[in-house]
Amino acid sequence: MIKAGIIGGAGYTGGETLRILLRHPQVEIAFVHSKSQAGKAVHNTHTDLIGETEIVFTNELETNVDVLFLCVGHGEAKVFLAENNIPESVRIIDLSQDFRLNDANKHQTIPFVYGLPELQREQIKTAKRIANPGCFATAIQLGLLPLAANDILGAIYATGITGSTGAGQSLAASSHFSWRVNNISAYKTLTHQHMNEVKQSLQQASGHGSANQTINFIPWRGDFTRGIFVSLQMETSVSLDALQGMYESFYATHPFTTVSKESIHLKQVVNTNKCLIQLEKEGDQLAVHVTIDNLLKGASGQAVQNMNLMFGLEETAGLQFKASFF
Repeated sequence: MIKAGIIGGAGYTGGETLRILLRHPQVEIAFVHSKSQAGKAVHNTHTDLIGETEIVFTNELETNVDVLFLCVGHGEAKVFLAENNIPESVRIIDLSQDFRLNDANKHQTIPFVYGLPELQREQIKTAKRIANPGCFATAIQLGLLPLAANDILGAIYATGITGSTGAGQSLAASSHFSWRVNNISAYKTLTHQHMNEVKQSLQQASGHGSANQTINFIPWRGDFTRGIFVSLQMETSVSLDALQGMYESFYATHPFTTVSKESIHLKQVVNTNKCLIQLEKEGDQLAVHVTIDNLLKGASGQAVQNMNLMFGLEETAGLQFKASFF
């Protein structure tokens, strides 16, 4: 059994990681850390877990584990590692954005490997530390990687909508029910922080030049709790049949990413670790639609997928969930 610890277990990604690991056939949860909830039963915070676990939050750090999941806020993972002496034998999966970019790893004794399995599964298998991708970044990259690998990327125009859980558990004016319900708004227009990691991955997939890839991205806040739907548009003369073949070939060995010839929608992926992709083309205009669950394939599910690869387990172990279709 793999002994796992969760740091920052009271938030959305901490709670999702906990839910997955409780049912993982090859994992034992050693502890769940939370400064704010220390001493309280986990099910008092994650109330859906009542009757399923008697784990109590702790503010003590145990290092006699095989893997640590850092489910802390952006900027806090760096502080946590600086303040705590984690043995090199402990593998770390960081769900914040602190170590996703190559520049962030320049001074790391043990560098973080970017944890997008569809891009670098083999590097993940031998990694000691993983930087889990962002949610919008995951969806956009999975929509564009086959194009980058075949060197046919043009300027990208993208829109994407995400549920309220994408904003985290801290309250803000735009996260209140009375603001969200029957409402949609744009935010971080053309400036979203995930674009840097997207460009980095596209450069890796293409082997040249894509670091300067133009991606004009407008994210939206949606009137629902979880999930992401992204539409990517670019110009290309390559036929739809040829593009469909490229995508199907690229993802043929990746169990969670499926290329559909039919229209896709959010309910097909919510509460799963799936990514669905659909291509449409009119003239020379290509549209790539992508949908994922922001808390699973966009965060905790992908983190456990990375853990499975790191420890030589079946990639899908503990992650075969049913979508909440109705």
